[in-house]
Amino acid sequence: MLVLNHLSRPGLFASVDLTIEAGKCVALSGPSGAGKSLLLRAVADLDPNEGDVLIDGKSRNATHAPAWRRRVGYLAAESGWWGDHVGDHFPLREMAAKLMVRLALPAEALDWQISRLSTGERQRLALVRMLIAGPRVMLLDEPTSSLDTDATQRVEALVEEWLHGGVTGAGTCEGSGKRCIIIVTHDRAQARRMADRHLTMKAGILIPGLYEGPDGNVTAAEKVDPA
Repeated sequence: MLVLNHLSRPGLFASVDLTIEAGKCVALSGPSGAGKSLLLRAVADLDPNEGDVLIDGKSRNATHAPAWRRRVGYLAAESGWWGDHVGDHFPLREMAAKLMVRLALPAEALDWQISRLSTGERQRLALVRMLIAGPRVMLLDEPTSSLDTDATQRVEALVEEWLHGGVTGAGTCEGSGKRCIIIVTHDRAQARRMADRHLTMKAGILIPGLYEGPDGNVTAAEKVDPA
């Protein structure tokens, strides 16, 4: 279970109180600049923020930062890469290769230079990197924004499998079967497919419902099976 307790960044987004049960996915939508990514970064404790976050009752404020970031995986819209080659980021090459194939990436991509990767390849490789780390919580910021339909379906299937305990990484924490997800997406169909609950961020305020576009409407939405 993930609990956000009065989590805020004054001037950027208002105090958030939110509970996500194990095995659940929450979709976060809303206009650009509303604070969605900032909220994910606050949960991951990557930026200064106020309040607390708990995983199964264990407080972030009582946890060393490196340990917290092993439990909370944040997949940014634009992933960071520090080495020149893909393999520099994957010491467990066999594990990486198996997951890469699931996402339509060839195993030999481990020998590629980072500079030759497309945005979509970087997105999928960043997901593989996070899965291997074995987090308890996934924070996904537009994880399929640069992907075609086939790659999007593959990512969604793998994430859904992880949510229910079917993908185990090398760094998997104790109790890792109790997983949950927050996904930021502008794709309303994806939000309906993946999420059990839908929330909208508007002007830094979190409200229930699915954001329906520039007209500003927010509607209730239920999870649906893909056609």
